[in-house]
Amino acid sequence: MAQYARRAVIPAVRGRADAHPGWAGVRVAVRRLVALVLATAALPAASQDNEPLYAKNLSPVSGLFGLPSQRFAGTGPAGALDFSLHTSVANNYINEARGDEQVNLDGETLRLALELRYAIADNWDLQLEVPWLDHSGGNLDSLIDNWHDLWGMSDGGRSAVDQDLLDFSYAGPSAEFGFDDDASGIGDTSLSLTWQFARDEIFAASVSAGYKFGTGNENDFLGSGEDDAYLVARFSGDHRNDEIPLRWHGQLGYLYAGESDLLGAAQEQDLWFAGLSMDWVLSERWSLIGQIDAHAAPMSSEVTALGDEAVMLTAGARWRFSPGWAVDLSIVEDIQVETAPDVIFQGSLRYRP
Repeated sequence: MAQYARRAVIPAVRGRADAHPGWAGVRVAVRRLVALVLATAALPAASQDNEPLYAKNLSPVSGLFGLPSQRFAGTGPAGALDFSLHTSVANNYINEARGDEQVNLDGETLRLALELRYAIADNWDLQLEVPWLDHSGGNLDSLIDNWHDLWGMSDGGRSAVDQDLLDFSYAGPSAEFGFDDDASGIGDTSLSLTWQFARDEIFAASVSAGYKFGTGNENDFLGSGEDDAYLVARFSGDHRNDEIPLRWHGQLGYLYAGESDLLGAAQEQDLWFAGLSMDWVLSERWSLIGQIDAHAAPMSSEVTALGDEAVMLTAGARWRFSPGWAVDLSIVEDIQVETAPDVIFQGSLRYRP
């Protein structure tokens, strides 16, 4: 994606003798301050810093599937190796009974993921993601309860139960699971191949085929215990030369999930997923990013948390603190209530040479 470098121009400033000579010095100081800010912001951006925010649904059930996060549709030049380190902390609380189904998802999940992307040829790259997860009672319940109390918001009953507990359980006519012990370990590793089939100065398009390997321990909710496969089309645009300096990304895909013993006959195996991201480029150093991610329900269920399509809203900022390096901070909310964790805090460190 072509980069449009904005250079700071520091004009020569001369004081003017007028009726108010004291204002001349103020004008000089203000202009010099503005010029300094612009010069500081004009750090050349990395050629591959154009990425959506990393966002995963870390609900205990949806998190078992190999649904891919959004990414830039383009690929780097042959031989380019990029890496990212993503961290996410999700707080879950859902307790719902409907008909002959009962679900309780109470706990906290920490997820770290190492992502490597290697351009094996022009227009082709391989992407490997290796996650590590930790399930526990966590530490955020008190903070979230106080936030709900401050604004008088409904908390879904979470304030009526003990804080910092771990209990992932479900009972229904065709599936049943229960998990209440702290656990951590490697999750399900995924590998994808991307072909960029179109690209110009403002647009890129690609298709990816991905495979998630059942490397995580399903008894500890670290993985589904089965392999998944997906196909996804992605599109990206760069309009920073227009009046509003925006970049955008979108994806639409299909995932076939292997039959997990955890979810039994209630599991859905054919899942769609989609996403749209908007990146408002404030300067060469800073961006504000908002995006929506959605996917099909993970189970055939009357319970909202398991049987409804998930929709998540992510908002965050990116700081490009050095050529090739960037840090993202973001927060994820379940705008389709109970289909994702109450809140997810996320951070990413990216290197794009």
